[in-house]
Amino acid sequence: MSDLSAADLLQAAREVTAAAVTKPLHHYRAAFSVEQKADESPVTIADRETEAALRAAIAERFPDHGIFGEEFGSEGLEREYVWVIDPIDGTKSFISGSPLFGMLVAVLKAGKPVAGIIRMPALNECYGGAAGVGSDRDGTPIACRQGVPLEKAFLCINEANGLMTDHPEIFQRLMRSGAYQRLSYDCYPYAQLAGGQIDAVVDYNLQPYDYLPVVPVVEAAGGVITDWEGKELTLQSDGRVVAAASAELHRDLLKVIAG
Repeated sequence: MSDLSAADLLQAAREVTAAAVTKPLHHYRAAFSVEQKADESPVTIADRETEAALRAAIAERFPDHGIFGEEFGSEGLEREYVWVIDPIDGTKSFISGSPLFGMLVAVLKAGKPVAGIIRMPALNECYGGAAGVGSDRDGTPIACRQGVPLEKAFLCINEANGLMTDHPEIFQRLMRSGAYQRLSYDCYPYAQLAGGQIDAVVDYNLQPYDYLPVVPVVEAAGGVITDWEGKELTLQSDGRVVAAASAELHRDLLKVIAG
């Protein structure tokens, strides 16, 4: 197997997601049925068609790579390179006609996410990032804004309904933190963070295909993203995520979460 650079992997991820973008857009704001999965989350034909297209494109280019997808499971997770796919991140947004659903792809090398894509089909935006390469929005370099202390920060709190139910004290502390708080969902806040529009995201109850693709985008933009204990995110992480524009802000948010 030839050694692939992070830049090579980012470009490949950019191309396979661009080729698959017609799949969700074909069904967006159209009539389709919605099914419930075992975990009671919704799934549509658009989710399945999009992941099938992504998997086929990846397998054609990189037959010796592994794949971990939301809809069709995993294969080859022991391989050096593994692609992690969320075909439609934000299916509830998709089925309600909101444009804030995304297509997420990460490439792991030896278990570490080194390239990631946050593609927003209905917004016609693509955010990419890779280790040592930087982050961009549609080819234009982007970066997290630096030097914003917690008391002046714009904080997005994802999956607030779960947080309020399972960790009400943490939710209340977060709602008292920062200058602005916004209850949000899914992947777009991470794109906003990497692009310098907001300063932090706290998230909860995620799966690897939800959080691993955003890691390279945030980190290559100068941000910090870990689990709630400050540990790096892997396939085995527990789905609790905190991302911030700077190490100082990340440190202060970990203190808020820990109480």
